[in-house]
Amino acid sequence: MATASSEVHHPVDPGITKLQFAPFSSALDAGFWHELTQKKLNEYRLDETPKVIKGYYYNGDPLGLPARLTLEFSAFDMNASIPAHCCPAFGTLYNTNTFETFKSCDKKSLLEKEANEIWESIKSGAALENPMLLNRFLLLTFADLKKYHFYYWFCYPALCFPDGIHIIQKPVCLGDRFPLNQIQALQKAYDELCQKEGVTALPYFLIKYHDNSVMVSLLKKWDGFFQDQGGKVTVGVYDPCNLSHYPGWPLRNFLILAAHKWGSILKSVEVLCFRDRTMQGVRDITHSIIFEIKLPEGVLGPDCPKAVGWEKNQKGGMGPRMVNLSECMDPKRLAESSVDLNLKLMCWRLVPTLDLEKIVSAKCLLLGAGTLGCSVARTLMGWGVRKITFVDNAKISYSNPVRQPLYEFEDCLSGGKPKALAAADRLQKIFPGV
Repeated sequence: MATASSEVHHPVDPGITKLQFAPFSSALDAGFWHELTQKKLNEYRLDETPKVIKGYYYNGDPLGLPARLTLEFSAFDMNASIPAHCCPAFGTLYNTNTFETFKSCDKKSLLEKEANEIWESIKSGAALENPMLLNRFLLLTFADLKKYHFYYWFCYPALCFPDGIHIIQKPVCLGDRFPLNQIQALQKAYDELCQKEGVTALPYFLIKYHDNSVMVSLLKKWDGFFQDQGGKVTVGVYDPCNLSHYPGWPLRNFLILAAHKWGSILKSVEVLCFRDRTMQGVRDITHSIIFEIKLPEGVLGPDCPKAVGWEKNQKGGMGPRMVNLSECMDPKRLAESSVDLNLKLMCWRLVPTLDLEKIVSAKCLLLGAGTLGCSVARTLMGWGVRKITFVDNAKISYSNPVRQPLYEFEDCLSGGKPKALAAADRLQKIFPGV
């Protein structure tokens, strides 16, 4: 879990009076790394400028799973559709060229830059119009494409209140607070608003309810929506957490927004953590939690509040993670990818105008598989030529292996192997892709 000013991943006593949050756990699947590899090789090359990417989170996981932010192969396509009942989140990718750059990157500066952008969107009102601006993330990566080792550090920036957030009414399940007909009315109203807006999920929304009716609205309609509420305000957050006493991470930046915009007129805010689970074909939102918090007043100055958000590693320390995909790659494909990478690196740095596609598609005929033919064949292969034909009717003699690098002593025995066949066989042993 995490307090408003620190990150602690262990549950605490539910009787605590300060609100705590379950942090995101990054979920980057193999398709994401495959797409990053292709982008690196064919588009980014040596370019380290930040790139916009897209992930999503879900509020219907069963108990026991962490709150996950998922990035898959479609993360690089801003027009790609989001899975049903998932909420999008937009982020910035910093892909480095070397492991040294990855390690030495100023992570504090990156976090502060992103936090300032969130804070500016709050102050300007842009976050009210587009609440997605509150749900930004960072991803710092280094892809070792020769070994298929991917190093990454994920960050979901969260602005902090100096003294935390005090709970007025502790979290309870929606099913323990409201009758079934009112819960069904909430579910229907939320679905209709999503359908009207043409979205898979709403990250934040406004709620007002009476005896049997429930109404929901967009965040930007706050002033008009709550005119008849007499100071009582209920907000909904699409909550990826499934713990019974804690909300998920997305609530944090919204509460900063609420305190900045309405802290002077509101003493408290009721929060509904909307959780929407379907199991065995039955939809259920009764496990959603609702609670009331005291909205801090006058604690936010003009400057951006302190921010936290870098994910801990598998050992629970502050550090990056690494995923090894080499074992699930065919060795021949690994060899081909490594050769292609070397060629592209040489081109990017030395001969940017060289057309590798023409070289790879070229066919070379070598008349002679002796000292010159062997050396030329190795050089051609090193530059990406994959189709080589030898013409030579001689056999390998004892004097050949010391001068002709495609042959060994065993090739001279029993009268010697035919040079053309032995040379072709040795090239394929050196690199199966030729």
